[in-house]
Amino acid sequence: MLKKDKLRYNEYYDMQHIYDELYAQSKNGNNFYKLLEIIGSEQNICLAYRNLKTNSGSKTAGTDGLTIDDIKHLCDEDIIMKVRSSLDNYQPKSVRRVFIPKSGSDKMRPLGIPCIWDRLVQQCILQVLEPICEPKFHNHSYGFRANRSAHHALGRVTSLINISKYHYCIDVDIKGFFDNVNHGKLLKQIWTLGIRDKRLICIISKMLKAEIDGEGVPEKGTPQGGLLSPLLSLIVLNELDWWVSSQWETFQPKHRNKNGWFQYAKKHTRLKSGFIVRYADDFKIMCSTYEEAQRFYHSTVDFLNKRLKLEISPEKSKVVNLKKNSSDFLGFKIKVIPKGKTKHGYVAKTDMNQKALKKAKTNLKLKVRDIVRHTTTFQIARYNLAVMGMQNYYCVATNIYNNLTEVSYALLPTTRVRFKKIAKLIPFETTSQDFQMKTTGIRPQTKIIMIADTPLLPINGVKHKNPLNFSQDICNFTEHGRSRIHEEIALVTKGEIRILLEYKDTTKSVEFNDNRISVFIAQQGNCYITNRRHSPTDMVCIYKNITETDRDKYQNLVFVEIPISKAILTESVQQAKMWLMNYGLSSQQKKKLNKIRANYGYQAIK
Repeated sequence: MLKKDKLRYNEYYDMQHIYDELYAQSKNGNNFYKLLEIIGSEQNICLAYRNLKTNSGSKTAGTDGLTIDDIKHLCDEDIIMKVRSSLDNYQPKSVRRVFIPKSGSDKMRPLGIPCIWDRLVQQCILQVLEPICEPKFHNHSYGFRANRSAHHALGRVTSLINISKYHYCIDVDIKGFFDNVNHGKLLKQIWTLGIRDKRLICIISKMLKAEIDGEGVPEKGTPQGGLLSPLLSLIVLNELDWWVSSQWETFQPKHRNKNGWFQYAKKHTRLKSGFIVRYADDFKIMCSTYEEAQRFYHSTVDFLNKRLKLEISPEKSKVVNLKKNSSDFLGFKIKVIPKGKTKHGYVAKTDMNQKALKKAKTNLKLKVRDIVRHTTTFQIARYNLAVMGMQNYYCVATNIYNNLTEVSYALLPTTRVRFKKIAKLIPFETTSQDFQMKTTGIRPQTKIIMIADTPLLPINGVKHKNPLNFSQDICNFTEHGRSRIHEEIALVTKGEIRILLEYKDTTKSVEFNDNRISVFIAQQGNCYITNRRHSPTDMVCIYKNITETDRDKYQNLVFVEIPISKAILTESVQQAKMWLMNYGLSSQQKKKLNKIRANYGYQAIK
C-alpha cells in the first residue's frame, strides 16, 4: 500500500522542496556538511511532531513515563526550543527494554523504546536523512522503504524464477542482526554515503550508545523500537546489496560488448551469476546453477563476517535447489514445479509457510474464544479484520485457496462446539451486499456463520493476485515520482498553507496549530457555516465546544469567516445579529451556528 498521508504532510509544512533538493544532490554524488541547520529548522520540527503523533507508538511511554499526550499542550516555541537545545548538546535518556513474542516462535524479541523527546529528535533526523539515503540504496531492497512492500519482494523472486530461470536460492540467516550491528562500521558507512556533518554523526553515535534500562550501555546493535533504527539497518546492509550486485547485475567490464557479453561471461569468466532480493535482514540470492550458488554462498558468508562483522546461523543457512526443495521467504513457501501437464518449462509455486499456517490457526482460534466470552460487535469485527488481514497479505500466493481451506478445516471443530448456542447458519446469498463485497469465490448456497446479526467472513473467500514488481519511477522526492503515487490537488494552494504557517496563533498549543492546517485543507478553504471559499487571512479557527477536555483535537476545530466567528463568540444576541446582518443564512446554517453558540453557553439566535 502506498503511503500518501505522510507525503502530504511534507507539503503542509513547506518542506517538500527542501527534501527534493537533498535527494537531487545526493543522486548527483554531493556531500552534505550543514545538515543540523535543516534538522533544527522550525518547519522540520513541526513536521516531525505531526509525523510522530500519527505513529501509534507515540502513546507508549519511555523510561521517563511521558507520551505524546504530555507534550501536545506545549506551544510551538517551547517544542522548537526544546528540540534545538537537545541538538546543541545531545544527551539521550535511557531506553526502556520491552520483550514481545517473536512471530512463529516461542522466543521473545527485545525492543528498545526511547523517551518521547528522544523520539522527536530521531524523527527530525530521519526526515532529513531519508531523501539523502534513498538514491544510494539498491533497487531491490524492499524493507523499511516508502511505497515498497513484501509483495514487491516476492514478485521480484518469482520473476527471476519464471522469466530468468534462476532456480537455485541462497538462504542466509543473520544471527540477531539488530542486536549485533557494529557501531564503528555503521558510522563509517554513514560517512561514505556523503553525510559529512560531524555534529550529526556524533548525535547518532550517542543514540546508538544510549543506556538500556537495567542492562547498561550497549557496545553494539541498534535498538528495535527507535525511529531511526530501520534506516540505520538499511545503511548497514546496503553495502551487501551493492557487493552482490557488483558480482554480476551491475558489473561493468572495461571492454564491454553489448551483443552477447553475458553469455560469454558465463562460459569464459569466473563471475558469479546472481541477483539479490532483500527485505530488511531477510534476503535471497537467486542463481542459475548449483556451482554458482555454492560460490556465492561461501563468499557472502565471508563478506558478512569480515566486512560487516555479522555472524550467520549455519543451521538455517544453505543453498536450495527449488526444483527439489522449498525455501521460506516473508511468510511464504517458494518451490519450482513443472509448468502444465506437458511439463514444458518451470514456474514458481508459492504457499503460506508452516509458521504462517500455524500462526493463522492459533490466532483465529483465540478470536473465536474471545467471541464466546464476550459476544459483542467489537469482538466479531476483530475476527473479521483478522481474516481480511490474512487474506490481503497472502493472496499473492499461488496456492492460497488451498492454504486457507486448510486453516478453515482446522477451525471447524472449534467453531462447531463453541458457537453451538450463540450462532446460526444462513446462505451466503442472503447476506448484505456490503458483506458479499468483502469476500470472493463463495457459492450462493454456502452456509455462513451468523452471530448477533453479524456474519463471520469465510476464511477461504479469497482470490489469488499476481504479485507486481515495484516500479522504480515511484519516489517521494521527485515530482514525477509523486505523480505516480497521488494526483496533485489544487483545492488549497501552497501559498495558503504558507499563510497558515506564518500567521499561527502563538498563544495556542502545538497540537492546535498543527490540527488547524488539517482542518483548513479538509474544509477546502470553505467556511464551516456559509460554505463560501476564503483566504486564511479572512477566516479564523475556533473551537466547536469550549468545554471539551481535549479541546485542541482535530474534531473540535472549524474555520469560519471573521464576522461569523464574532457572531458565535459574542454573548449578546443583538450584537450577534448585527454581525450576521449581511448574511442570508439558511435554516441549516443557522442550526450549525446556534449549536456552537450553545456549546459556549450562549443564547440561540432566532
